[in-house]
Amino acid sequence: MYSVSITTQPEILPQLRRESLRRIIEQGVRSDGRGKFDYRKIAIHVGSVRTADGSAIVHLGNTKVIAGVKVGIGVPFPDTPDEGALIVNLEMPPIAAPTIEPGPPDENAIEIARVVDRTIRHSGFIDFKSLCIVPGKHVYMLWVDVYVLNHDGNLYDAACIAATAALASTTLPRAVIEQDQVRLAREERAPLKVNVDALPLTITFAKVGNTILVDPTLEEENVCDSKITVGVAKDKIVAIQKTDGALTRDNIGQMIPKAVELYRSLREIVINALQSPHRELII
Repeated sequence: MYSVSITTQPEILPQLRRESLRRIIEQGVRSDGRGKFDYRKIAIHVGSVRTADGSAIVHLGNTKVIAGVKVGIGVPFPDTPDEGALIVNLEMPPIAAPTIEPGPPDENAIEIARVVDRTIRHSGFIDFKSLCIVPGKHVYMLWVDVYVLNHDGNLYDAACIAATAALASTTLPRAVIEQDQVRLAREERAPLKVNVDALPLTITFAKVGNTILVDPTLEEENVCDSKITVGVAKDKIVAIQKTDGALTRDNIGQMIPKAVELYRSLREIVINALQSPHRELII
């Protein structure tokens, strides 16, 4: 499989631009006019990839990602013999940002995929036991591949929205057992069982000086002192990942309740997209 690195080096900003960005942010102003806790415009298109078992395209401002789900058959993990499995991967081609070069996925790409995987896995969104075909032998495997089409910051939240929406639109081919072998009858399908009440999403914050921002752009990520992503499902924290720098106890005390608050509005946007899907392929 062709793999690429998500980042090689941080994008180099001119020093004057960097200092200007930090100064206006610490004054409570963002270059795109948003408030500190405002998300960029979000657009979600579900079911656009006909060759996938579930898919979603997400625009988060100028950040664009696409997620596709492919259903397969596999052997369950020894510690969960009666549960199916979820595997999340993330890739970014060089066209997604000027700093991207061909090569194997680096630790940043792996980290984003793991945070999305962990947030979904611990949310209660998927009934993994319903993915069991024959305990200890055959289970459904959900492969979620996330591809970044344009990187303008906050890949964590964009990737999680895309993966969650793609899973919510997934249909499972019927498993047919023949002489202890299992094949998928892809012409016969049923919706993947998901608990929409426990819809998993991440909320990413960046700290610039003493100012806390949500949904940082790439420029804001390049000048921030620290960054943290909080996974939320049904008003509960299910994952936390600090990716850069240091945060104080007061910072964390501000971010956690704000993440839960922002989750509610973000969840409404995703739910509306799932209920009234736009299936046209808009890149």
